[in-house]
Amino acid sequence: MTTERRESIPLKLRPLYDAIVARTDAFCQEYLTDEYAELCRKLAAALARKRPSPLTQGRIETWACAIVYVIGSVNFLFDKSQTPHMTGAELSERFGVANSTASNKASAIRKMFRIYPLDPDWCLPSKLGDNPLVWMLSVNGLPVDARYAPRWLQAEALRKGLIPYIP
Repeated sequence: MTTERRESIPLKLRPLYDAIVARTDAFCQEYLTDEYAELCRKLAAALARKRPSPLTQGRIETWACAIVYVIGSVNFLFDKSQTPHMTGAELSERFGVANSTASNKASAIRKMFRIYPLDPDWCLPSKLGDNPLVWMLSVNGLPVDARYAPRWLQAEALRKGLIPYIP
């Protein structure tokens, strides 16, 4: 994790944040990828900065599981055609958390941060190119897929940080 992100965690919550991230990092290293680990750290940091932080209530394992569950659901971890893949029940079992508990906690996190499937803010970097929501722009009130827009429009969208790269 970047030092900058850890420094933005309130001092009182750093031990809790570190404990949760240790579990998500270990899980992602064993079963998923480094990209998942980075997004899990980002979501854990956002939860720690929330006022009041919901992390102070509940078990560390439950929060770690729910964080991976949210990132996994955004990136279709539960879809058999994806690699890596696992079911929500398998994920929960590996954390030692009831699947219903993990699902409910993940739902609360998604609602708290308005996270939705294919959410560009929580999409794996390796999947950004295939995510249609990353490329949708509004030009004069009309939706435009930046991948098929004129080069000058792509360059302007990139300059403004609206798209990750020029396709």
